[in-house]
Amino acid sequence: MKLIHLLIIVLIATLACWAGWLLVLLKIDPTNSGNFGLGLFYGSLFLALFGTFFLLSFLFRKIFNHVAIEQLLVGTSFRQSFFFALIIIGVLFLQSLNFLTWWNLLILVIAIAGLEFVFLTAKKNNIMLPRDDDNSTI
Repeated sequence: MKLIHLLIIVLIATLACWAGWLLVLLKIDPTNSGNFGLGLFYGSLFLALFGTFFLLSFLFRKIFNHVAIEQLLVGTSFRQSFFFALIIIGVLFLQSLNFLTWWNLLILVIAIAGLEFVFLTAKKNNIMLPRDDDNSTI
């Protein structure tokens, strides 16, 4: 798949997710819908934020990082956008439960930063890449 096709698909999906989130926000009563309505709210908002952050992150990286291979930019933007959207949804969820305090926010950010560190060290040590010397057949 070409990069432009990927970006167009992500843009269309992101716009659909924002439309879905607005529909959930305007049409679903959270007091009557229970967990299903809250799941739709958080799920659609997560996907909308994820797509938006991915597009903005990729555009920012593409403009300011002329040397990197585009596939690496896509992977990095995808991963970090997922984590950033997860932090925002986590904060909103903690706030809805009245559990949002500075130490809970700190724990959430440290946990996500730890995940990012794991990905960076695994990438640096080539743990996640398949080996070329594996010629075994079934």
